[in-house]
Amino acid sequence: MTATAITTALSTFHISKPHSLTLTLTHLHFRTLLSHSLSSPSSHFITPWIQQHTHSPRHLHVTTAINSPTKKKPRSTKELTSEPRYSKAARRFYNENFKESSSQRLSKVLAAAGVASRRSCEELIFDGRVTVNGSVCNTPQTRVDPKKDMIYVNGNRLPKKLPPKVYLALNKPKGYICSAGESETKSVLSLFNDYMKSWDKRNPGQPKPRLFTVGRLDVATTGLIIVTNDGEFAQKISHPSSGLSKEYIATIDGPVHKRHLIAISEGTVVDGVRCIPDAVELLPQQPDKTRPRLRIVVHEGRNHEVRELVKSAGLQIYSLKRIRIGAFRLPPDLLLSKYIELNPPQLKALGWDEK
Repeated sequence: MTATAITTALSTFHISKPHSLTLTLTHLHFRTLLSHSLSSPSSHFITPWIQQHTHSPRHLHVTTAINSPTKKKPRSTKELTSEPRYSKAARRFYNENFKESSSQRLSKVLAAAGVASRRSCEELIFDGRVTVNGSVCNTPQTRVDPKKDMIYVNGNRLPKKLPPKVYLALNKPKGYICSAGESETKSVLSLFNDYMKSWDKRNPGQPKPRLFTVGRLDVATTGLIIVTNDGEFAQKISHPSSGLSKEYIATIDGPVHKRHLIAISEGTVVDGVRCIPDAVELLPQQPDKTRPRLRIVVHEGRNHEVRELVKSAGLQIYSLKRIRIGAFRLPPDLLLSKYIELNPPQLKALGWDEK
């Protein structure tokens, strides 16, 4: 076989194999052998289909990687262990019915149940009016779980399922007190009897809330009073640290002069603490009201603070009305003895972000 014939055969040589990389390497090896045979006359020509040779380890590794099927990547541990995502309603149902609730302080549990504000609940505990599992408890920091422990307040069992939070604004009339349980005087809570009677119809399956007032207005003062069953809310907006100012309109029996305004602005001592108002202003005379009116803004919120300020100036109050707490004003169209349910923007005006 001449060199020309071999070259022609090589140019027309074709191998149909599935793995092109292996065939290319074999073809190149065949060319090397052919070139060696042609350059050396004493060498014998070896045909490629009977040549037995071994490939390098690197060539074997590449060939194995090509021939072997692609392996699927194992699922990550995060995908296997991550919690499934459920709807908000499903999570709420699970938390209310299956998830074990952690214990909380007794005073906080009572406040959350709507017994009273946290401070008032602590007073109830100190007075021995609260029992836990049959024993009187005098420590507000005692850890309890309302779903497991039997808690009684004044002989009444604390419900295991807590009622929803209620926030109401009342236009308090004269002659009502801001506490319950005193039969000789009417309580502002009696103004919510119709609200409580229709509770089951409006909130089926929900326990009734135990309402109480946030702070107090004396029996002769009218105007804005907040009523709720949320002890945390009551504690926050009534505590002096909240810095919520309160605005009153005091109608004065008799003339008011500049010296009276100066005396009120200088403040007075209430319960051993000197109280100074934030603002004092004589309002313009109205045609239908002959008596002068003062606008007085305070932030201390001490008992009878506004009345004591006016009295110390030598004036006598004819009537007193609270019209604002924080940034929330008493709606002008809200009649006496009527109330409204507070919405989130109104609660925010009181310094409370509903959670």
